[in-house]
Amino acid sequence: MRVTSSMYYENLYGANGSKLNKELFDVNKQIASGLKIQYASDDVATFTETMRLDNELTTLNQVKKSTESGYKISNQSDVILNDFSTSMDRFRTLLLNAANDSNSDLSRDAIALELRGLEKHLKNLSNTSINGQYLFSGSAVDIKPINDNGVYQGNDVSMNAFLGSNSQQQYNLTGADLFLGEEYLVKRTITTNALQTLNAPSTTSTTVTRSSTMSEFMGDVNSPNTHHFYLRGTKSDGTAIKTQISMTDVDTIDRLLEKIGKEFGNTSGLNIVNVSMDQSGQIVIEDKLKGSSKLDFHLVGATDFNPAGADAADVYAGTGNIDDLFSGTSNYSVASSLITPGLYIKEFMKSPYSSSVGAANDTILYDRTQFSKTAALLTSNVSQTVKEDNSFAIESTKISEVADISKGTIDKSDDTLSGTVLNLTGSTVSGVSYTASINFANPSNFTVGGNVYNIFNVDGTGTNADDVTYRQIMDIINMVVTNGFPDAGYGNTATEYFDKIKTSEFVGQTTLSYDGKIQFSDANVVTTQASVSLYDSRSGNFTINVDSDGDTIDDNAFAAVMSFNTNNALTIRDPKTDFFKTIDEMIVAVENHKIFPDHTNGEMRNVGIENAIAMMDDLQEHVGRTHSMVGAQSNTLTNALERTQLLEISTMTLRSSVIDTDLAEASLRLTQLTLNYEAMQYTVGKVSRLSLVNYL
Repeated sequence: MRVTSSMYYENLYGANGSKLNKELFDVNKQIASGLKIQYASDDVATFTETMRLDNELTTLNQVKKSTESGYKISNQSDVILNDFSTSMDRFRTLLLNAANDSNSDLSRDAIALELRGLEKHLKNLSNTSINGQYLFSGSAVDIKPINDNGVYQGNDVSMNAFLGSNSQQQYNLTGADLFLGEEYLVKRTITTNALQTLNAPSTTSTTVTRSSTMSEFMGDVNSPNTHHFYLRGTKSDGTAIKTQISMTDVDTIDRLLEKIGKEFGNTSGLNIVNVSMDQSGQIVIEDKLKGSSKLDFHLVGATDFNPAGADAADVYAGTGNIDDLFSGTSNYSVASSLITPGLYIKEFMKSPYSSSVGAANDTILYDRTQFSKTAALLTSNVSQTVKEDNSFAIESTKISEVADISKGTIDKSDDTLSGTVLNLTGSTVSGVSYTASINFANPSNFTVGGNVYNIFNVDGTGTNADDVTYRQIMDIINMVVTNGFPDAGYGNTATEYFDKIKTSEFVGQTTLSYDGKIQFSDANVVTTQASVSLYDSRSGNFTINVDSDGDTIDDNAFAAVMSFNTNNALTIRDPKTDFFKTIDEMIVAVENHKIFPDHTNGEMRNVGIENAIAMMDDLQEHVGRTHSMVGAQSNTLTNALERTQLLEISTMTLRSSVIDTDLAEASLRLTQLTLNYEAMQYTVGKVSRLSLVNYL
């Protein structure tokens, strides 16, 4: 076949011209846009890699914004806690000044005023906000964390900054951690509050020491005497204690403290608690187990000065009930009178709570005490604490998770609440006296007004003893106290049971406070007529018994399975923090001019300035620990922000290398393509000058 010029032209210009034109268009487009490709079809691999890097940049930008926002909160918290620490240092200095004996009451009043000012300042710091969001409210950033009463209103939810795939960092400090946090290394320490002196007429000193004898301590009228001490409380592991300790005239205070320690579990080779007596005669017990809030203590001493009668101070020899001591007196001069010798009671705890049984000497009582009353609110004073993890009970917590169920039955063959009875006494919102009982059984029930009513689960079934919850106990309290309990015609069905519960809630509300205490609020009055006392039916029983197998049971077998409101020892140290409640107690100690716990003046259940200093040390350590957490958070967020910025720059550089046009390279390619195009045009021009015959 003959090759013609037309064929040559088509081969030279047709294919190459189109190709060169496209390449020239593409390189001009790259120079104009600065990008190697415009559409996915231009280069699928480049487009895919670019999209991946764009997504990475978007993620890094989100991380940077999240980290920056979190850092602002964390850094501001750090600044506030610096001021917190400075104020607490000043607070402690003032407490030390107040404890100095050179200060007059007037000076202490001035110190107390400054302490109140610092308290207000600490509350203001606690309520710091940024852009309308409170720093220490947890995730409830629109709620002021500390109210006027110093109670925390926020939640314990942490807020986290997004630091990348599967990576987050908390940036806030919740008020639950700062104001109510738990220090697991702290050992609970408690103290009595009744000043103790020597009572024997033969002694010239009134100061109690560890070497003082029982004869000197309790009195030596009609010696020899046997002195009986009745101990109730709770061990570190939540086990209840109830026992009688007998002492002779020559036994010393040191021997009494040793026996108290033994009841709490001390042995010759191991101390579970440290038991001591301070210079004001208060018994101080320190838990050796860290992180437990269960240790509790109550002690009453009794001596019978009537030589003609039986030993009335020994309740074991009588009915076994501590109520037998109610006829005694705490006035030694009366007890030791040669005209009227009798039963002398020495109290180690003083309580403002009124006895529900009308005892003349109500500090003999441990847990048959009425909830404290403030206007329309009744509140217990014992936090309900779960044995397993030391947390506060909530409505759904089972009673068996808090109670010492080893004391639930006399035989102790099974650890169960079955057989336990809680007595509920007091006055209704109408001022009418009531007596009720909560009976743990399978199923459980409660008795009021002579009628027995079942306790139901939400599914309508009866509730077994070990499954009864705090919500169910509080429902019963609410029905009884509001006069909303079932009447004689009550059908004892689940439907009617829950109807009565709902009806009673229009009159009052029974709830658990933030620190696990039962409280009743009268909804319809400013000052309620209601009163509540809730206690184990065996509360005052010190009887020694035998079980069904004939084995002797020690007196602890009849200890209360649990307590709700007690005349118990005062807390000096505890793993659980209640910041502003503790701050207030410290200030009250100064306002009352009270160096040590002392029931004779001011607030009866106040720990005193000396103990307040130790409490402040714990608070400062707690705040310092949380402050260090905030510092660690800020450092982590700073490092994350720097890392994100570096990754962002690196990713942008990589993206640029993938998608951005190299202008120098593109310009050189444009020049090359232009030369090629011109050369092709020149060649075509030469061909175009051939004759028509040659072309054809």
